[in-house]
Amino acid sequence: MPTLLIRNARCVATFDDARTELRDASIFIRDHRIEAIGTAADMPGDADEVIDASRHLVVPGLVNTHHHMYQSLTRAIPAVQNAELFSWLGGLYPIWAGLTPEMVRVSTQLAMAELLLSGCTTSSDHLYIYPNGVRLDDSIEAAREIGMRFVATRGSMSVGQSLGGLPPDRVVEREDAILADTQRLIERYHDATHGAMSNVAVAPCSPFSVSRDLMRESASLARSFKGLGVRLHTHLAENDHDIAYSREKFACTPTEYAQDLGWLGHDVWHAHCVKLDAAGIALFAKTRTGVAHCPCSNMRLASGIAPIRRMLDAGVPVGLGVDGSASNDGAHMVNEARQALLLARVGRSLEPFGCDHGPAEMTARDALAVATRGGAEVLGRADIGHLAPGMCADLALFDLETVAFAGGAVHDPVASLLLCASPQAAYTIVNGRVVVREGQLATVDLGPLVERHNRLALVLALNS
Repeated sequence: MPTLLIRNARCVATFDDARTELRDASIFIRDHRIEAIGTAADMPGDADEVIDASRHLVVPGLVNTHHHMYQSLTRAIPAVQNAELFSWLGGLYPIWAGLTPEMVRVSTQLAMAELLLSGCTTSSDHLYIYPNGVRLDDSIEAAREIGMRFVATRGSMSVGQSLGGLPPDRVVEREDAILADTQRLIERYHDATHGAMSNVAVAPCSPFSVSRDLMRESASLARSFKGLGVRLHTHLAENDHDIAYSREKFACTPTEYAQDLGWLGHDVWHAHCVKLDAAGIALFAKTRTGVAHCPCSNMRLASGIAPIRRMLDAGVPVGLGVDGSASNDGAHMVNEARQALLLARVGRSLEPFGCDHGPAEMTARDALAVATRGGAEVLGRADIGHLAPGMCADLALFDLETVAFAGGAVHDPVASLLLCASPQAAYTIVNGRVVVREGQLATVDLGPLVERHNRLALVLALNS
């Protein structure tokens, strides 16, 4: 089994239960697991590879809980740069109808490259549109090549405009076909073992694009795989129009809709939840239903500020998500954590009675915990999210001797990761494999990938 030694790190922030932080510490990795953390003298014998981390901060690999990777092809489309959610979707559905399998494979790798370079080691992706022979297999194969730990969610849309839904009829699928393909994907790709590199989740797109029956049947399908940890994912309570649609069509709040359909529980996570009210937060906490917090996307689409501190204080599992590249125009996980930190602070100051905790509403370490441990819990992974012997060897190293950290890391290397800048990772290690080395992607040639991606982005837009 290959071994790797991360030697003499300036600081190791483990994010274990005690949030232990170690100075001048080393980490020994054997195969895909962490074997030991301590001083260099405490490490086992020679390693196959040694990384001198004397300039570096080491943190657990960041975990992205919500994304639409194909949308990297439609970043900054002029027609929807200033649109809110429903009009934004209406402008982009016709473009996305031209997606091909090649476009999905290339955009998945481009999105994953961006995440890996920012220290993210695990990502989910919500692919819910399947035109022109596109399959979720295209994304899974792309992830295996680039080396990212992947939670692939089989999204779907079944209620088009003719039935009162938001998407055009030409991009929806038959519900029997959706369920059959979802079962095929779970049986082929879902891995429930320690260190699994691929999981499959069941993910009807949203209350405004699928039927009640599909929501119920999807939940039943996921839970039929008993003991395998097949999870459920969708969008919920994203903005005011989302709330209005739910009240008009279903005569209830989104949380009540989810509860009625069996979409609350420890095996469920919902994206956004910007408009989750006090009753909804209490119900999410009671049922251990997870939330993927997407601050950049929520700001970009003017959806609002999610009450994340209230969720965390109530006991709701919360992770971070960069969301679709076209509603964020970036997929930098450190930046996403920074935005979560800043937005939580300003959000409470805008409430009628002001801020309960002032700037301490969200600390840098709180935000990093959400980006690591929180994301692992939301995705149902007990083997990632913090650093300890026996955990998967997913780590990110940041060079503290760079201009971004100057004057900050000398005081607090952990907090400076978010307070000072949005740096790129010097090393990203996934399952014991060095995927980013000295700031460069080590698994895929990035130059040709970007060139191919840009060519396909123009083809997609011109053909719409």
